[in-house]
Amino acid sequence: MSTKFPLDKIRNIGIMAHIDAGKTTVTERILYYTGKVHKMGEVHEGSATMDWMPQEKERGITITSASTTLYWKDNRVNIIDTPGHVDFTMEVERCLRVLDGAIAVFCAVGGVEPQTETVWRQAGTYGVPRIAFINKMDRTGADFYHVVKMIQDKLIHTKPELPHF
Repeated sequence: MSTKFPLDKIRNIGIMAHIDAGKTTVTERILYYTGKVHKMGEVHEGSATMDWMPQEKERGITITSASTTLYWKDNRVNIIDTPGHVDFTMEVERCLRVLDGAIAVFCAVGGVEPQTETVWRQAGTYGVPRIAFINKMDRTGADFYHVVKMIQDKLIHTKPELPHF
């Protein structure tokens, strides 16, 4: 691919959430399904592409934001995986300033957790459009509709149209 892209074909997308919601795992899947990597890295194995620091591999958490570039349908997409631990809130805030949009990852069991509320509001402060991704639907106790209600009540205070399964 050419290294020159028109600005209207470049997107900076952040992944944000509370610690252990699955941000890095979701990012690994995005990288795999877009062809950026040919093997999915796993956080628990220390092989996640975006967790590059030895401390991140040891602890299984993201400490610093990491970015990578992928290409999708003639677009250049810069993915930024942000930390979820409250101690690294300022790291997330720095990233929000350059984002075109963010994916907020929610655990289907835990729902809206404190750090998710913090980063959601920070994104609003910087005018970053957000989309909710409910992760870990395979876990015991997962409840999609309960998490959507939590998002409505705690974050957006409106009722979006829900799919009926």
